[in-house]
Amino acid sequence: MARVSQEHLDARRRQILDGAARCFARNGFHATSMQDVLKEVDLSAGAVYRYFTGKEDLIRAIVTEVLGEIRGAFEAAAVQSPPPPPDELVGHVMKEVLGRRKGLSYEDESGFPRLLVQVWTETLRNDELSAQLREGYDTVRAAWCKVVEAYQTAGMMRTDIPPEHVARTMIGVAQGFCAQQALFGAVPVEVLQNGLRGLMSMGQQPR
Repeated sequence: MARVSQEHLDARRRQILDGAARCFARNGFHATSMQDVLKEVDLSAGAVYRYFTGKEDLIRAIVTEVLGEIRGAFEAAAVQSPPPPPDELVGHVMKEVLGRRKGLSYEDESGFPRLLVQVWTETLRNDELSAQLREGYDTVRAAWCKVVEAYQTAGMMRTDIPPEHVARTMIGVAQGFCAQQALFGAVPVEVLQNGLRGLMSMGQQPR
């Protein structure tokens, strides 16, 4: 019997994760059954359970992947000298994360913000997922702190403000933007970038 390549295994895992994410975004976590996921990805139960034990295993994998991508993007920015300003950096990360999930759609719009809201809701009742999300949040916050410290070293930002305070604020901005998209409909990431530019320009004359 021919051995299945790692590339094939990775592609199948990707297929299952993307299909589950679409189901969760459309119908919510509790209203989605494993049968719904099987139908979405058009695979047998055996094929899916080879990779994931159930819904909670799927959502944990999705959370781990997304937070890892966000953390990686900020860590990459922190090593630049100096890092891109906040409006450019947040816009880049948002576009990158949203762009990698073009297949995750809901009513012809990105379903990613809806998926995030579903995950946040589930963490309120699932202690294990809550702990995982908190751990991921801490790593993203640490990556943002490194960016802020680089801003301060480069003279781009006041040094009397604790980096963690700035990090929490910027994470909150991104989370709030996603929540607005989920609740009120999609708007371009440029809207978020322009808003940040406006706040950053206080005290400056328009060009």
